[in-house]
Amino acid sequence: MNNAKMNLILHPVRMKIVQSLLNRKEMTVQQLSERAKDVPQATLYRHLNKLLEANIIQVVQENPIRGTVEKVYALNEPAVHSQEDLLHLSKEEHLELFMNFTTQLLGMYETYLKQNDVDLVKDGVSFSVANLYLSDSEFMDLMKGMATLIQKAMINEPSPERTGRNIATIVIPESKGDERK
Repeated sequence: MNNAKMNLILHPVRMKIVQSLLNRKEMTVQQLSERAKDVPQATLYRHLNKLLEANIIQVVQENPIRGTVEKVYALNEPAVHSQEDLLHLSKEEHLELFMNFTTQLLGMYETYLKQNDVDLVKDGVSFSVANLYLSDSEFMDLMKGMATLIQKAMINEPSPERTGRNIATIVIPESKGDERK
């Protein structure tokens, strides 16, 4: 994704629209306005049009309603159904997927912070970057160990003693100094 698209998305209203449409959600202007109550409808339409022009969102359905047309919007996302699909994406499509992932994280964190009783320490909120030097074998062992621990915790059922927590992982190798575009 080029810098112009990323800067376009970083506007608070457009970010809210993109966050609302994550995970293949489809929404009308009315549904989007319910999620962005403080945004006047004319402003919402203006930002939707900017996202449409940049090909970040698309109209997936048009419903005739009382002499007008209600549009249903969705994100333009690369279709990834398998590891094979992932391997055939362009660099721009990979950046779009990553942007959607990080936008979703941003929305989750924003929702958490809007609560009245936020206690970051008690709730275990954290985010950090650890720069590790590992052989391929050591890296695979680390990933398998983390996967085993996470899978073990994922079978826990909700209960009064358990708090739901979202754990996201991102693995990005360091650049090898080859800055080809």
